[in-house]
Amino acid sequence: MDTATNQLASARRTAKEVDGVPVRRAVAVMALIGVAVIHLMDAPDKFDEVPYIGVLFVALILASLLLAEVLIRHDDLRAWLAAGALGAATIVGYTLSRSVGLPGEGGEEIGNWREALGLASLLVEGVLVWMALARLMLREPAA
Repeated sequence: MDTATNQLASARRTAKEVDGVPVRRAVAVMALIGVAVIHLMDAPDKFDEVPYIGVLFVALILASLLLAEVLIRHDDLRAWLAAGALGAATIVGYTLSRSVGLPGEGGEEIGNWREALGLASLLVEGVLVWMALARLMLREPAA
């Protein structure tokens, strides 16, 4: 009886590890790296077009990589909150640039919803926000 109970408990722990926080952290880290890579690819053009947007891209890249490292090392709820907020803010920035335009942009991006890098960015940022919300809703203490 003890052997069966131990095997069941071990299976539950394994399932929790696969379905739980470690997988969520890995997905979030990959999404953060995706955000950084996508914006790194687009940053040179932004510096040429509107320099302050290029600076914002560099800040986004650095913040994404910093948060990825924190999430690799710790399951910190503050890092999850920051990662979710970073993803959401980037989605808002993209939406503003395509709808009403950003100051100094001259309206070139308004209506350009189908740009490949923009769509890829929205995908990884959406995944990041989703992972952060899922982790924050667990209400478990950080590991």
